[in-house]
Amino acid sequence: MTTQNCAECGTRAEPGQSFCDACGAVLGWTDRAPARTAATAAQSSGATSPAPAPAPAGTGTADTPATPVTPAAPVHSDSEDTAENTLPPVPVPASDDAAPTEPVPAATPEATAPSADDEMNARARSLLVPVADPEARPTPPPAVAPVLPGRPVADRPQVRAPGPQQGDENGVPCPWCSTPNRPDRHYCTRCAMPMTRTEDSSARHRPWWRRVLDFRSRETPWAGDRPRLRRTFDRILTWVVAAAVLSLLIWVGVSAPGWVQATRDHFAKRAPVAPDQFAASRSYPGHKPDLLFDKVNNTWWGPGVTQSGEGQWVEARFAEPTRLLDLIITPGTSTRADQLSQSALPHRIKVTITTKDGRTTTRDITLDQSAGGQRRAFRVGEVTKVRFTLESAYGASASKQVAIAEIEFFGRSSANSS
Repeated sequence: MTTQNCAECGTRAEPGQSFCDACGAVLGWTDRAPARTAATAAQSSGATSPAPAPAPAGTGTADTPATPVTPAAPVHSDSEDTAENTLPPVPVPASDDAAPTEPVPAATPEATAPSADDEMNARARSLLVPVADPEARPTPPPAVAPVLPGRPVADRPQVRAPGPQQGDENGVPCPWCSTPNRPDRHYCTRCAMPMTRTEDSSARHRPWWRRVLDFRSRETPWAGDRPRLRRTFDRILTWVVAAAVLSLLIWVGVSAPGWVQATRDHFAKRAPVAPDQFAASRSYPGHKPDLLFDKVNNTWWGPGVTQSGEGQWVEARFAEPTRLLDLIITPGTSTRADQLSQSALPHRIKVTITTKDGRTTTRDITLDQSAGGQRRAFRVGEVTKVRFTLESAYGASASKQVAIAEIEFFGRSSANSS
């Protein structure tokens, strides 16, 4: 058994193979079958019949040269691959007309009949479908492209140029936005408000209190604004709140001068004020009431009665109305602590103040059971007379009387007015 190579790519094929392993081409064709059959028949007949004798060299004519004899191709004796692997016959070169030729025997019917292999090759060739070689598909780009890390860049602001001013230059100005408009327009081209105002021009310049108290002429609400419902309770509450606010304003107006005076008294510089006249309900011999206001704290005044001396009083009078700010009272016979037990000490004192217009006011002063002067805020203006009445005392007994060493008044210094 012989093998053959592929006519397309030259790849060696195995015996009995119908297609090439490398390129897929068909190794046997139908149009070669008759030629191979005729060649096979000629070889078989040449093998059985005797070959013609060669012509002698001298038998040719003078005009016709002798034709060389071509040796016959070797005939293979393999009968299995005769139809498929037999090579085509080698063509014999053409000779002159005078050269002797050998007649070709006619093909027999058995030789021209197609074999079963040729039918299978033809059927396989009809089933072949040319398929193009698969092309490499391009790699699709990634859905998210890789980027370098960095901070986001903010969009740059876009500067918009101001648009043209709408309206006629010499037109009627809008009463709302003052944009000029054509005389034939009923609404402004810029704010779309009506060109004519229905309200009176005097209403725009009314004082604020008229605008607040005028509940009847209200401005028409804009489109989309729902006016607040006015109920009877709301009206009553409004009037009550208005009355309370008005009363508060009146009270503040009346009390403001007193507040101003109190502020001035608080920050004013103090100066001692001496009364012009003195009086007392009764006095112990040698201890008259003028000793209370002599600015010496080792002298004292006493009512001359034992126990608490309730109801006894001492009075200081001023020739001119005087504003008093503070008061210092020194209880006992002196400022020394070892002499406190020598007399009873005043505890509660009622102070009656008379102003220049004849009105009197009463204040209560409570003193401590200690030595030395005790300061109390007095702050009263236009005073003409001050009376101190004893109500109770510390350490009162049948052998002691109440003693007061000193009473000092302080008013505003004249340096405050300069």
